Amino acid sequence: LASAGKDVSASPFLAALAEREEMVRNGKLTTIIFIRDKNAKGQEVSGYIDFAHRLKAESFEPYFDFKRKLLPKPVDLSFYNWETQTSTSNHTPNFQVIADNESGLLFKNKRDRKVINVDPKAKPGDNSRRIEIVDKQYTQIVLYDHVTRRKT
Repeated sequence: LASAGKDVSASPFLAALAEREEMVRNGKLTTIIFIRDKNAKGQEVSGYIDFAHRLKAESFEPYFDFKRKLLPKPVDLSFYNWETQTSTSNHTPNFQVIADNESGLLFKNKRDRKVINVDPKAKPGDNSRRIEIVDKQYTQIVLYDHVTRRKT
């Protein structure tokens, strides 16, 4: 685990990710991370990150060591740069992006085909919960935990 032995108590956000890392890596939980903050150029960016996909794609040790700040990228589930108005969305091995729906942005879990609704005014969906994290390092953070049921 990238978070093993790391003291992340100074960051409620990193502590929440460390708490989920093992379950996400072993496939019992999928977590979508919503982040809104400023990038290195001072531009406001926001996006939805598939935590499991990012854990496989890159090392998380620099984040858990406070050497890098986790921010959405154009390759994540969804990315928006508010200054340049650049918008991207991408399917991941775990989620399909449904962007043309009247309900707004939805993510469909590819394993159990359940839909996660990220609209704060709506219920997140079956086996899902929305958790707002207050962390002074970020403008806004919301985690969407989805427990995947595997047939045994």
